[in-house]
Amino acid sequence: MSPNALNTIERYYACFNANDHEGMLALLHDEVSHDINQGNTERGKAAFGRFLKRMDHHYQERVVELVIMQSGNGQRAAAEFRILGQYLRTDDGLPEANGQTYDLPVGAFFALEQGLITRVTNYYNLKDWIAQVGGVA
Repeated sequence: MSPNALNTIERYYACFNANDHEGMLALLHDEVSHDINQGNTERGKAAFGRFLKRMDHHYQERVVELVIMQSGNGQRAAAEFRILGQYLRTDDGLPEANGQTYDLPVGAFFALEQGLITRVTNYYNLKDWIAQVGGVA
C-alpha cells in the first residue's frame, strides 16, 4: 500500500473518532460501496452520509487499538480494532436502548482507487453486541 493509501485509512478513523462526517465523506469515492454488517450493501456518498447520521442518533462510538494491514499494490486494506460504544436510542429490530456500553472487536475491509475509498465492509459479532447490551443473543 502506498503511504497515501495508509494515510487515507488512518484519516478515515481519525475523522470517525472526531465525529467528523464531512472529513469521512471527503475520503470516499462518489460511488462508494458500503457493506453493512449483517445487512445490505448501500452505494454512494449520500447513502453513506445518511448511515452516519442514523448511527450517531442511536450510538456513540470510538475506535481504539487500530491496526491497519495492507496489500502490496495499495488497492486493498484491512483494519482490526475494538469499538467502544454506548447505545443511546433504540434502533429498529434491536434491543431497547438505555445507555448500555459495549466493547466489540471489529474487522473492516477497504478497496481504494486513486487515494479514495471505493468500498467499506465491516464485520463484528452481532450476537456478542446483543448480549452486551442486555438483549437475548
